[in-house]
Amino acid sequence: MMAPAATALGVHLRVLVEDAVSSAAQVVVDAPVGAAADPVAVEALVVGADALTFEHEHVPNGLLTELEDRGVAVRPGPDALVHAQDKIVMRTRLTALGVPCPRWAPLDSAEALAAFLAAGDGTAVVKTARGGYDGKGVRVVRSADEAADWLDAAAAGTGAPLLAEERVPFTRELAALVARTPSGEVRTWPVVESVQRDGVCAEVVAPAPDLDPRTAATAERIAREVAEGLGVTGVLAVELFEVADPDGGAPRVLVNELAMRPHNSGHWTIDGSVTSQFEQHLRAVLDLPLGGTEARAPWTAMANVLGSTRAAVTDGLAEVAALDPGAKVHLYGKGVRPGRKLGHVTVSGDDLADVRRRAVAAAAVLRGDTTP
Repeated sequence: MMAPAATALGVHLRVLVEDAVSSAAQVVVDAPVGAAADPVAVEALVVGADALTFEHEHVPNGLLTELEDRGVAVRPGPDALVHAQDKIVMRTRLTALGVPCPRWAPLDSAEALAAFLAAGDGTAVVKTARGGYDGKGVRVVRSADEAADWLDAAAAGTGAPLLAEERVPFTRELAALVARTPSGEVRTWPVVESVQRDGVCAEVVAPAPDLDPRTAATAERIAREVAEGLGVTGVLAVELFEVADPDGGAPRVLVNELAMRPHNSGHWTIDGSVTSQFEQHLRAVLDLPLGGTEARAPWTAMANVLGSTRAAVTDGLAEVAALDPGAKVHLYGKGVRPGRKLGHVTVSGDDLADVRRRAVAAAAVLRGDTTP
């Protein structure tokens, strides 16, 4: 999804792909095949490049440090990226910066988890510090026994380190998207609401409906503080819990996760913002002035296409086009698999209920559903 923006800006992309038929390889001509953890493949990738950037966090930090020490412009740098790679590092740094987070603690034993449970309401969210995404590496527990296998693996060095977080009584999930250049320019987009199903983002609404202006301002301020405090270059998504104020004031927000790259919560910007997150990421990593982040319409709704009963999700394109000429379809060139993100649909307009209904309906058609 970065390719159209790169073409418009006259930027040449070279992308390291896992195989020759991957999504990126279908749209980028210069796409050598290799593993992100392979030093030889990564070093060949950066020959003659102005900057190295990422579409996921699973690149060895030591390799990036070596490249940076040799003069490669790694953006975001390894000192920033580690906060998106390791949740314990992230929580430690955010706490030091004074950023509001759920109560948390690293776990090194069943006793530590039992103590964390006893100090709260008896429920905890146990997470693997590395490697988790889309609900993976997350477990809600009410006793240390429910995480015994993870604790044993971590102690033996065969599993990721663990941390515990309080189970936050949030009313909904929000996301604040921000971009920052090496020279320090920062821009944020309107705060959005993200709707999760089975641990996976299903819908995004921009801006977040009925969001208290004070809460929106706080969320954008936090995103700026995190980007600046961690020294981020490029796009950063700050995923947030909105928590009601018991005294009836503006809801507060707690930082849930960080994604140091263009993120699903920002896909609405392709059609709904003056500058998409993909163009902005390119501008940022190349230290160009950032583009405007204003919304193009009062409301934009995005619905993900999660799996399909069709042999190929493209089989539904004609039906979607006939159903709703205003729906913008983005497919990722992936093979169908249950629950897999195969694409998304965005609809913009003046009526919130209408754009949400239309986006969900179009995504349902692509999934092969008879009802949204």
